Amino acid sequence: MARQCGRRKFLTYSCSTLAISLLLKACASYQLKTTQKNLNNSQSPTVFNPSTAGGSNQRIKIGILHSLGDTIWISEGSIVDAQNMAVEEINAAGGVLGKQIEAIVEDGASDWSTFAEKAKILIDSKQVSVVFGGGTSASRKALKPIFEQKEHMLWYPAQYEGQECSQDIFYTGATPNQQIEPAVDWLLANKGKQLFLVGSDYVFSRTANAIIKAQLKEKGGKAVGEYYLPLNHQEVSPIISNIQTMLPTGGAIFNTLSGKSNRAFFQQLNDAGLKADQYPVMSVSITEEEVHNIGLQHLQGHYATGNYFQTLDNPVNEKFVKAFKRRYGEKRVISDQMVAAYTAIYLWKQAVETAGTTENLEQVRQAVYGQTFESPGGLVRMETNHHLSKFVRIGQVQADGLFKIVYSTRSLVKPVPWNKFLSYTKQYACDWSDPTKGWKYQTTSS
Repeated sequence: MARQCGRRKFLTYSCSTLAISLLLKACASYQLKTTQKNLNNSQSPTVFNPSTAGGSNQRIKIGILHSLGDTIWISEGSIVDAQNMAVEEINAAGGVLGKQIEAIVEDGASDWSTFAEKAKILIDSKQVSVVFGGGTSASRKALKPIFEQKEHMLWYPAQYEGQECSQDIFYTGATPNQQIEPAVDWLLANKGKQLFLVGSDYVFSRTANAIIKAQLKEKGGKAVGEYYLPLNHQEVSPIISNIQTMLPTGGAIFNTLSGKSNRAFFQQLNDAGLKADQYPVMSVSITEEEVHNIGLQHLQGHYATGNYFQTLDNPVNEKFVKAFKRRYGEKRVISDQMVAAYTAIYLWKQAVETAGTTENLEQVRQAVYGQTFESPGGLVRMETNHHLSKFVRIGQVQADGLFKIVYSTRSLVKPVPWNKFLSYTKQYACDWSDPTKGWKYQTTSS
């Protein structure tokens, strides 16, 4: 793929590093043709592969890169389903710039070195115009240096810990001020001043809890306990014991566990008699899909914070839910990350059409700024810090496995990638539309 040479060289900055395994998993890429005839109730991800009639110049290739199959992350296959639905809809409406989209799917296999290698394949060998992918902060940290070195474009759909602003990544999930911080405020107002913090032992939970502790200190609350579980571990009895010790008469729990650790945590919490009415849990990674996979009996009455819930009552969401179930089955449910991933493809499409090209990534990038889209979760707007302004919501798990929305902002919340509660970033912001500001600039001199 042709790319504009001599792009921005005026700004350099350090990027996060990961300890990446030397042994790469051999994960085969795949493309599955989806037609209305083979849609069923399976939760396996599918991809729309348009007709090759007319040659490759009639197609725009995009990359989709997530962990598929039996992974530790539960829901990334469903994210791919939502992305493919967006591709199908766009192609049915005439494509992009008069061309059909061809989605090339690669499997990151929950291995960060594999994510990096698959990104290189998509960019160098498959020559895709853009990549949509990553489902965790660890996968994003593995992808970030690849896209920055190659000056390519990644759209990342998951909520995350912030403290990052890359020129080569557009973030369509929530920043902490669009998920974590409003949830802490709500707990302080409705569930008491003491919180027990539980999370997975990696960058997202560690950073999220640092933000929460700083926020609690400023607002008169207190973290009475903090416990981390290695990724994908399910031995949670020490967490339960700590909660019982530190909150003997009950209290709120803030949960940033990832993947299958959530199943063990909620099951053992329930088995220990720590019910939602006395020990309400606020989660950032529990969605409608996790309720289904973990078990309603363990989650009913608990809370989650995000930007989208399937029960949202608006015409766009009603149409989206019906279309998704028609493609993939009436029993399927829809999550926040799925909507963020679906939205990303439409925002990219709009930007490409505004720029009039997929080849010149700098023109596409500039065209992304200010793009709006009426998503199933409501209006979103892409800001010059490469994050979305969006609505923030809190939901409570009901008897049908869906969420009753108990809190929603009345207007869009602007994204804040550099956190305002942490002393070392509270004075900073990001603005890629201004060469003198870029990834991190100081907003005050105090």
